[in-house]
Amino acid sequence: MAMSQMQLIQSLGEAMSWLEREISWGVAPTEVRHLCGRIGELYVAMITNGQMATQVNQRGYDVVSAINERISVKTTAQSGLDGSISFNPNTLDQVDRVFVLRINTEEMQVETLLDKPIADARQLMTEDRGSGRLNIPLRRLAPNRAAPRETSPLASEATLDGVLVRELESGPIEVLRDGEPQVPAKPVLRELAVRLNVGLLNQRGNPFNTRQLGTLIIRSIQALASPEP
Repeated sequence: MAMSQMQLIQSLGEAMSWLEREISWGVAPTEVRHLCGRIGELYVAMITNGQMATQVNQRGYDVVSAINERISVKTTAQSGLDGSISFNPNTLDQVDRVFVLRINTEEMQVETLLDKPIADARQLMTEDRGSGRLNIPLRRLAPNRAAPRETSPLASEATLDGVLVRELESGPIEVLRDGEPQVPAKPVLRELAVRLNVGLLNQRGNPFNTRQLGTLIIRSIQALASPEP
């Protein structure tokens, strides 16, 4: 049975929470590749109003968009630009569109490194003569800050002196100052935290990530706005 958009959003939020929990336990994101891959597929299905592929290990593609594009989704949690994204040349004839995503574990958000039709994505690929696979070096890709913002429903929001902090149901935190998106969001959240006397460290003494800090700040602003009994 196909998942509804609401189910995709809920599953994405739960998967991001699971990843966040694993990281807090000291697990390296690169050690939970299956979870990162699942997050990427859910994310692409959500933003394309599509569906997950109907078969496990579907040949060549992972998501089918609302306009029936067959999409190959590759997801990494690697923070640097070393390494590459690998593709099987024998299945690319089954693909119409390619997404390469990176999970930013500091912001706990998904970044789009590549969103191209297969013909354009092929132009970035080089062949590994040893394995025969096609690779796109990460150095050729950079976070697409102009990518469409998520359409996930709003979970909560709060405003303080022209700064709007929004938490989406799928997990990410958005910050807008006078209507302009602030990317990255964390420096602005730190400013608000100092003003609101919100701590920057968790119980383990580690800095809150963007998602955690954003949630705390929203709650603090809402508490200030609530009339005292």
